[in-house]
Amino acid sequence: MGDCRINKHRIYVASSWRNEFYPEVVETLRAAGHDVYDFRNPPSGDEGFKWSGVSADYMEWSPEKYREMLGHEKAVRQFKNDIEAMESCDVCVLVLPCGRSAHTEAGWFVGRGCRVIAYIPVRQEPELMYKLFSAVCCSMEEVVDEVGGK
Repeated sequence: MGDCRINKHRIYVASSWRNEFYPEVVETLRAAGHDVYDFRNPPSGDEGFKWSGVSADYMEWSPEKYREMLGHEKAVRQFKNDIEAMESCDVCVLVLPCGRSAHTEAGWFVGRGCRVIAYIPVRQEPELMYKLFSAVCCSMEEVVDEVGGK
């Protein structure tokens, strides 16, 4: 007998390259039957974006240089990958710890009226504005349950 999932979602997982929990989240949500966007391996076939792939000295950029480099072909291409994925997804899972981009993505989803689930697998500094999100989960089981049937 096949898997008769009624509630298959398109999920955008927002996190950081440095997040050790990210691969497990993508894998677990896919195993639960959902379509999951993986920014580390975008469907365009591009290598996942890192500022270090644009320039080795990216941490030394002035604000003006940073603004200029937002127009770099690699940044433009990955932004296109990510925004197209965001527009096609109905749920965002924010995996902590993460940085500004992931939080910007989560806020974008909230602004569109989509569900955002924060997954906090390890102790983090408390954040009041997570009350904007649909749920705050502390285990992958909670994330799968929260995404599953709503």
